[in-house]
Amino acid sequence: MPADSSNAAAGQPSDQASHQASGPPAQRKQDRRQRISDLVVALIGQQGELELLDGGGQVPAAGADAASWLERNRRLIQRYQSLVRTAATLDALIDQEIAGDF
Repeated sequence: MPADSSNAAAGQPSDQASHQASGPPAQRKQDRRQRISDLVVALIGQQGELELLDGGGQVPAAGADAASWLERNRRLIQRYQSLVRTAATLDALIDQEIAGDF
């Protein structure tokens, strides 16, 4: 895990975040995406064991097994989405702090 992600997850801006205002828009977008990815990796690291989706393209036979399989995967996706939203929020808060807009 890069050193930047642990600092950013701990509330300390990374070097990338401090340089966000420079460069073309496409580069700033790519930098932000990388920071969010680093934050997601750091958050996943704090989760302990994170379950993976079941399936591999194979849906179980119809009935209760299929319903529980779908429900489990739905819950896992919601958990992943929550981690990404948290990382995006942390990144935005870091940007505000750096810009002095807080």
